[in-house]
Amino acid sequence: MTSALLEVRGLRTVFHDLAGAWPAVDGVDLVVQPGEIVGLVGESGSGKSVTGFSLVQLIDAPGEIISGDILFKGEDLRQASEERLRRLRGDRIAMIFQDPLMTLNPVLPIGEQMCEAIQEHRSCSAQEVLEEASRALSQVGISSPETRLKQYPHEFSGGMRQRVAIATALLNKPDLIIADEPTTALDVTIQSQILFVVQKLSRETGTAVLWITHDLAVVAELADRVAVMYAGRIVETGTVDDVLDRPRHPYTLGLLGSSSAMVAPGERLRQINGAAPSIDTRPSGCPFQPRCERAMSVCAQIDPLSQVMSNGQTYRCHNPVPEGVAQ
Repeated sequence: MTSALLEVRGLRTVFHDLAGAWPAVDGVDLVVQPGEIVGLVGESGSGKSVTGFSLVQLIDAPGEIISGDILFKGEDLRQASEERLRRLRGDRIAMIFQDPLMTLNPVLPIGEQMCEAIQEHRSCSAQEVLEEASRALSQVGISSPETRLKQYPHEFSGGMRQRVAIATALLNKPDLIIADEPTTALDVTIQSQILFVVQKLSRETGTAVLWITHDLAVVAELADRVAVMYAGRIVETGTVDDVLDRPRHPYTLGLLGSSSAMVAPGERLRQINGAAPSIDTRPSGCPFQPRCERAMSVCAQIDPLSQVMSNGQTYRCHNPVPEGVAQ
């Protein structure tokens, strides 16, 4: 196996208040290989977005990364200077946010913003920069790119703005893109188009993608591997086929059973009992045990260690779903 592009070990990110420090990300281990698409999936509040922001050191007070290693091509980003991080962001590591209106300047034309993303990291002539920006818009399926470069964000639909955000992320041919639920607010047709664009460009350019989402159907369509996150921890990882067809963690099984896209037509959905705990009310032992139908007494006392199967699939559970049991 090639050396990992991104390797995260024991990452812990906490948020401080007067009562103490509460872990939003609690000991995350994650690996992304070059050219690979990894889906990071879980319920709202599981720590997915905070993990993404932590990877590029975009955690502001009262948040703080207190421990762990974030190795990007062997370089520990936690030890990198702010200047070094600034050079990496937007160049070797790009991020696509959930709402492109939060990242696009409403008073500047799209072309000016895209050109700035190139000129910040490379020395190019004005003509070369415009040609690259135009080519990037074409890659993501935006017609008449020369005209579009002169337009402002409000002149684009939601799907078009998200395509602009993806095109901007790809301008400098990054090694890694972190996409934080970029299709959540889009209709199904536009979402499908964007998933196709991301998958196609990843295959063509060799860019790795960490796709953060709560939608298992998106992961099934897009990703090579999946990491399931609950209460700030990775509870199961593996290839998409292994995890979605043969889940070992009860939480993964519950997510599959509660997703209409993952069950047979006419089959009744099975919701997970209760709600995910907030960061200041997480139970001792396994954080999923109060909601788990397979919980045993040991689950409330001891946090399970990660188990590795012969196929490379990992899970953290004292009483896993038996092998061969489908959702």
